[in-house]
Amino acid sequence: MIGVDIVKIERFEKFLNRFGTKGLERFLTKDEIPQKPTAKSIAGLWAAKEAVAKALGTGIGSECGFKDIKIYKDKKGAPKFSLHPDLVQRYSIKDTSLSISHDGEYAIAVAAIESAARHES
Repeated sequence: MIGVDIVKIERFEKFLNRFGTKGLERFLTKDEIPQKPTAKSIAGLWAAKEAVAKALGTGIGSECGFKDIKIYKDKKGAPKFSLHPDLVQRYSIKDTSLSISHDGEYAIAVAAIESAARHES
C-alpha cells in the first residue's frame, strides 16, 4: 500500500506565526517537535503523517490519528515511521518505508506499507 501527500510550505509559515510551537502539539508528539522548528520541517512532518495514513487506507480520522504515527530519523538521518501497536496488529504490518522531500514552495512525502493481509472495512 502506498500513500503520498504534498503541501505548500507557506501554509506552515502561517500556522507557526498564528499558533507558535504550542500549536504543533495538535499533531506532533513531543519527540517529533524539532528544537528549532521551521515551516519547511513542519510541512515535511505533516506530509509524512498524511502519506502514512493514506497508505493504511484510512486517512487521518477515527481509525488513525496524527499521534498514532511517529516520524523519526534513523542513524543515517533517513526518515522512518512507527505506528501505534494496535494499528500494526490490525493491519498485519510487516515492513514500512518513508521518503520526505522539499523543493521550492513544497514538501512531499511518500509512504509504503507492506501488510501480511489486506484489511477491508
